[in-house]
Amino acid sequence: MTQASSAGSKRQRLPWWRPRRSRWAQYVALTVVAVTLVVGGVWLSRTYQRVIDYPDRPGVGSAEPIAIEVAKGASFPQVLTQLIEAGVIPEDEGLYFKLFVLHRGAAGKITAGAHTFRADMTPEQVLAELVRAQRTEETRVTIPEGRNILEVADILAVAGYGDASVILAAMRDPALLKELGIEGESVEGYLYPDTYKFPTAATPDQLIRRMVEQHRKVFDNLKRSHRESLEELKKTLGWGDREIVIMASLVEKETAAKHERPLIAGVFLNRLRFSSFQPKRLETDPTIIYGCTAALKKSAACEKFEGRIRRIHLRDPDNPYNTYTHEGLPPGPITNAGKAAFEAVLAPKKSRFLYFVSRNDKTHQFSKTIAEHEAAVEKYMRQGAVGDGSAAGAADPDAE
Repeated sequence: MTQASSAGSKRQRLPWWRPRRSRWAQYVALTVVAVTLVVGGVWLSRTYQRVIDYPDRPGVGSAEPIAIEVAKGASFPQVLTQLIEAGVIPEDEGLYFKLFVLHRGAAGKITAGAHTFRADMTPEQVLAELVRAQRTEETRVTIPEGRNILEVADILAVAGYGDASVILAAMRDPALLKELGIEGESVEGYLYPDTYKFPTAATPDQLIRRMVEQHRKVFDNLKRSHRESLEELKKTLGWGDREIVIMASLVEKETAAKHERPLIAGVFLNRLRFSSFQPKRLETDPTIIYGCTAALKKSAACEKFEGRIRRIHLRDPDNPYNTYTHEGLPPGPITNAGKAAFEAVLAPKKSRFLYFVSRNDKTHQFSKTIAEHEAAVEKYMRQGAVGDGSAAGAADPDAE
């Protein structure tokens, strides 16, 4: 043995007090790592497969229907809680379902209303039911032209939308009026007469918003087609939208005869425009009746109103709607006018007429002078003459 090999042999020999390093511990550690990796891999593989299969995996419950009502505005976590509590989604799968819905981006698409599930449905089927468009139950309601808020409230109450007094309170709600941008003490004049299909579960506020929306839609279309008339009304009378709504309500209540509306609108406008006509009182009976029946505050004379206008009502200065004692327009609309009444105001028939009186046949006799008017009053009101239903009373050979 050489000296070098002897020295190497000495270097490899360990002292007696140091234990020899065993390879057994290393084998055990490697085995543990290998087993952990295998088990982890199997777990990950199974978990991944479970996630992949989850949407189409049937539930383990029964096929009995489970009814759940999703409240309007309910959040997805609230809906998920309902599903778990009802047994549609197993509690231990709540997280899976949550991730599934979030992955689909459907958390904000859940529809409020009644839903029907089964405990054996797949997550895909459960989600499809949650986002299913709800069939809205509707009620057909017709609001005729020329009805005021008291009458509209009654119509809606009969249709099943609650007590008339509650509906009327909503029509006068200051907060709602401010939201809708309506002046005055109520939505009078802005509830467009039409046939509607209202959701059966709609609230009074929702009904009012729908009718006001329709009013604005129709009115805006009319304004676009009568720009020159709008400018003329603004220039000569200083009128804006509200004044037109008020005038349309007067025309609506004065006549049901289609051919007379533009002429009656013209008479009212003549009274306001002609400098020779003084004082500028419109003197129309429906305004008195409105002030005594539908107005929020009523005068002492109106408290005695029994359905028929008497002298005390004609002379009543405390009724702000009394156009026999107050000049110009009343403080607000007196009914909800239809499209024809608005068109009459925006396209009135030009004439020199300043007066009209009923011919007792749903038409009127028009006059240019007070003498002609008094003669017509004598004939039709005092003597009870009846017209023939024609437009003869509106004839004006001197019309412009």
